[in-house]
Amino acid sequence: MELTVSLDTLCRLIVRARELEAQVPAIENDDEDDPTDSDDPLAVLEDEANEAVEDEVRTLLEDLPEDEAAEVLALAWVGRGTYDASEWDEALEEANEDDNDSVVDQLLDMPMLAGYLDAGLAAFDLSCDGAEPDR
Repeated sequence: MELTVSLDTLCRLIVRARELEAQVPAIENDDEDDPTDSDDPLAVLEDEANEAVEDEVRTLLEDLPEDEAAEVLALAWVGRGTYDASEWDEALEEANEDDNDSVVDQLLDMPMLAGYLDAGLAAFDLSCDGAEPDR
C-alpha cells in the first residue's frame, strides 16, 4: 500500500485532531471568572469559543485533493476496525465513492479520529515517531 497523502500531513492532522479531542464543552458557571481558579483541574480544557483547532482540522482536510482525503478516510476506517489492512483496496474504493465534503464531515464526526489514524498507520507499519509534521 502506497499512500499519496504525505506522512507529514497525516502526522500534522493527528496532532491537531488530538488537540480537538482534548477540548471539552464549557460548563456555564457565573460564579467563576477564571477557569484556572476552579477546583476542577480539567476546567482549563473547557473551550466553547475557541473553534480555531476545529477550523484548522477542517481546512487541512478540505485542502487535500479528493484522492488524498479518501485515503485519510480509508486509513481511519482501517484504524477503527471497519476494514482490515488486507482490505485496503475495498476501503479506498468505498471512500472514493463519497464527495470531498462528505469525506471531511465523516472524518470530523469521528470522536477518536487521531487514534483511528494512528492505528491505521500502525496497521501498515507506519507511524509518526520521528516525523516532523508541517506547522
